Amino acid sequence: MQTPPPLKPAVKTGSDSPAIAWLRTLLAKGPRPLQREHLRYQPQAVAAPRLHLIVLDTSGSMRQGGQGGRLALAKGYAARLIEQAARAGDHVGLLCFGGSGVQLVLPPGPARAAGAARVRQCGGGGGTPLRQALAVANTLLAQARRRSNGPAWLWLLTDGRTLEQPAAPKGVEHAVVLDFDEQSPPSRASGRCATWAARWGAEYRLASTAA
Repeated sequence: MQTPPPLKPAVKTGSDSPAIAWLRTLLAKGPRPLQREHLRYQPQAVAAPRLHLIVLDTSGSMRQGGQGGRLALAKGYAARLIEQAARAGDHVGLLCFGGSGVQLVLPPGPARAAGAARVRQCGGGGGTPLRQALAVANTLLAQARRRSNGPAWLWLLTDGRTLEQPAAPKGVEHAVVLDFDEQSPPSRASGRCATWAARWGAEYRLASTAA
């Protein structure tokens, strides 16, 4: 299975070199010649952490293949995303959707490596309430925007085995559709994940492509 590429921290705004606050510098200098110790600097803007909202399909079709099947691979990918977000100092949230409806496993907040264990505890089975899951995701993203001006990424991990036609997620800087259906024979693959990604303007990835 493809390993998630390293997550990059949110880009800071402005130059990496702090700007000199000249009024404060001149007041500190007074009538003396300007020296390095007189320099005062503008406070640098600190970039808000990026939010990675993971939307994980735990429906019955994702359980195909048993312990080494689609759901196991998707949970492993989600766990690695959480671990990488923790190393990058980002925020993370995790939604699971399946026969039990939509479950908020990890509310959006600072990523912790220990959160990866929560992913592995997610069960599977039942239907695929994708539209409901994305509606909940939109609500969480709107709440996150009100708390922070940081960018948001949405990761949809699914096999696309639903007849629903979900609208694009709202308020995200970038969306990734990770397709676990491509493990099916070509004649049985639905192609829905690629279709959604194209319609949303999202990035499309094949989950089991070798790294």
